[in-house]
Amino acid sequence: MSECTQLVTSLDIGPDIRPRAAMTDKGYDSKANRAACRKRGIVPVIPHRSNAKDRPKFFPKTLYKGRARIEQAMGKLKRFKRVAFRCEKTVESYAALVAFACSMILVKSVHTAYAVEALTQTGS
Repeated sequence: MSECTQLVTSLDIGPDIRPRAAMTDKGYDSKANRAACRKRGIVPVIPHRSNAKDRPKFFPKTLYKGRARIEQAMGKLKRFKRVAFRCEKTVESYAALVAFACSMILVKSVHTAYAVEALTQTGS
């Protein structure tokens, strides 16, 4: 079953949770999905397909870039096998492993940025 048919189900997360925006990829581009979002008072941030007939001129690119950053972060986290496969038995140990993986990603990004800065300074 395609995920795009499950958008309506995912919009009804729970009684206490009401998202303000639904950010999805082009696979969810349909009038039915957009109408389902608007019916619940949720702003659909869904890019139109390139072959769509009635594409509006405005699209919130800044908001959509945030979605891309989240997906990139999740991709980096899933490079750690134990995070991707959820090998830990308890919630506490899994949360600790995710925190450790996040800290390793942060250390690597800072180290890479520092190395690039050092290279640019020595080359001047």
